[in-house]
Amino acid sequence: MYRRDTFHLITSGLRGGKGVPERVATHPRVFATFTAPGFGPVHNRPTGPARTVRRCRCGALHDQDDPALGTPLDPDTYDYEAAVLWNAHAGPLWRRFSIYLRREVAKRAGLTQRAFREYARVSFAKVAEYQKRGAVHFHAVIRIDGPEGGDTRPPAWATAALLTDAIRAAATAARVDGPVIDGRAHTFAFGRQLDVRTIRSADFDGGQELTERAVAAYIAKYATKGAETATGALDRPLKFLAELAQLDITEHVRRLIRTAWTLGARKDLEHLRLRAWAHMLGFRGHFSTKSRRYSTTLGALRDARTEWRRAQALEADGTASGTTLVLAHWVYAGTGLTDAETWLAETLEPAPGTEGEPTRG
Repeated sequence: MYRRDTFHLITSGLRGGKGVPERVATHPRVFATFTAPGFGPVHNRPTGPARTVRRCRCGALHDQDDPALGTPLDPDTYDYEAAVLWNAHAGPLWRRFSIYLRREVAKRAGLTQRAFREYARVSFAKVAEYQKRGAVHFHAVIRIDGPEGGDTRPPAWATAALLTDAIRAAATAARVDGPVIDGRAHTFAFGRQLDVRTIRSADFDGGQELTERAVAAYIAKYATKGAETATGALDRPLKFLAELAQLDITEHVRRLIRTAWTLGARKDLEHLRLRAWAHMLGFRGHFSTKSRRYSTTLGALRDARTEWRRAQALEADGTASGTTLVLAHWVYAGTGLTDAETWLAETLEPAPGTEGEPTRG
C-alpha cells in the first residue's frame, strides 16, 4: 500500500491529479540518479557498446543474480569505515545539495536567491536505494515551478537544460564534513556517476519509452526496498553483536554491520546512532521524501482512501450518507473475581471422586 501511495504521489507531481493541476506536465522536469563514491573495487557487470556485458576485473562473466556482485575484490583493502559513514551522512548530503541546487538555478537565471523566490521554485521527490555493495544512492524527480509551486507556471528562462546544468554543478559542489577518526578526516560527496535525464513522453533513453508513469513506477519500486532486500542484510535492529554469528548473511554485509557496531561505540559518533542502524548499514534517513510543493501528501491519499471505503460500505449496506448505524451495544460487566471471591470459589470445589454425587443435607 505504501508503494502504491508513493506511485500516486510521484505521478501527481508529473502529470497532475490528486489536487495537483495538470499543467505541471509542461514544467521542466528531470529524472536524476546520485550515486555513492567508491570505497574499493567490487565485482560487477560492466557494459560495453550495445549494452553488451563484459567480464569483471576478476576475469569472470558474472550473471545478474551472482551473489558475488557488489562484494569487494579484496575485502582487506576495502574501506568499510568510509562506506558505513557515507550511508550515515547521505541524508545530510542530500539536504546540502538541495540548498546548492536553488543557488545554482538562481545563478543561471541572473537572480539573487531572494529574488529567485519571486519567480520560481524548485520541487523534488526522491527515494533511496541500496546498491549491491551496500551503499545508498538516490533517485529523484526534480521540477521547476512558478513562485507558488505547481499551481503557477515557471518563467520562460526555466528549461530542462538549465535545470540539468544546475543539478550537475550543485552535485559537484555539495560536501558534508564527517568525523575525524584516528587522525583521518572524512568528507563526503556524491560519486562521479551522475545521471540526469529530461522526462519526456516517449523516444527516450535510446528508444526506450520513459513516460511519467514509468518514472513513478520506477521510483515507487524502491519505496519499501530496504537493505535486507538489496544486499541480504537484516530487517530488524541488532540487540547484541553476537547475533551476527547465527545469521545467514554474506561476509561483506557482516563486515559492514560489524563496522557500524564498532563505530557506534565511540562517544564522538553517538549522534549518528550507528548501533541502532547497523542493520541498515548506517543509513538512518527516510527512504521516500519530497519537497512541500511537489505534489499531494501520503496523509491526503490515506484520507481519500478512507472516505472512499466508507462511501462504498454505505452504498453496499443501502444506508443513506450521514446516517450512523449502530451494530452492537456494549456494557462494562467486570474484570473477574476478586481475591476473596476466588478463595470462596476454590473452597466450594467438590472433593476428588465426589463429582456428580447428590448433595446431602
